Amino acid sequence: MKKITTIWMIAAALFLGAVNVQAQVMKSADLEKYAKQRYGDRWLDAAKNLSAELSLDKNESLTYQEIINAPGKTKQQLYVALNYWVTATFKDRQAITLNDKDAGCIIVTSTIKNIAEHMGTLKKYSVNITPIIRLDIKDEKVRVTFTVQNYDILSDLNSGWLTLALADDDKAVFGDSKRKADDKTNYFLYDEQWEIARHYPFVEKDAQKRTCAKALVMTHAYSNAIIDKVEEAIKNGLVGNDDSDW
Repeated sequence: MKKITTIWMIAAALFLGAVNVQAQVMKSADLEKYAKQRYGDRWLDAAKNLSAELSLDKNESLTYQEIINAPGKTKQQLYVALNYWVTATFKDRQAITLNDKDAGCIIVTSTIKNIAEHMGTLKKYSVNITPIIRLDIKDEKVRVTFTVQNYDILSDLNSGWLTLALADDDKAVFGDSKRKADDKTNYFLYDEQWEIARHYPFVEKDAQKRTCAKALVMTHAYSNAIIDKVEEAIKNGLVGNDDSDW
């Protein structure tokens, strides 16, 4: 009986691990390399430069939209290609929140973890984003809409530079951390949400300026990566040989 229970526990752990796997478009480390190659590693300057070409939508969300032309391809063909790409890319099936063939619409909501970190005086912040990716499909074209409204923040009250310094001296440490490096609680239960419209570079005076500068640049880079991948799937398929001529 004990052996069966152990097997079930292992199976459950593997299942939960699979559920928590999110977008495989690009890992955080690769995304940061990609962002630095495009915008440099001076996050404050890069965010400021990007703000000149970015605007928030009527809901004060950061929204990117692009129409990708696909001459000669029908709505049916494009839907099949994109459905294949979405299901292969987003391993968590719960990430696909709408998949309507007749309407020609696929919506994905998927989290990319730890796009930015910052150690402050008392706290350490880790930033996640959960963009909504919408694909509207018609004959010979696809409209991609990528929207993010908030930065989802995991904060550790015991990991600021001051508290760590005090801990090294065997002195009292301020606060009671909600998150630790080995915390096994639900990663998607966020401690704070920061509205993008209320932070740098859309607001100049911001206590979380450095954190939000990198978060914005990384969000922008991820939107570009998503749109590039969609265009590649439309034009060349997922693996390069998945056309109808076989």
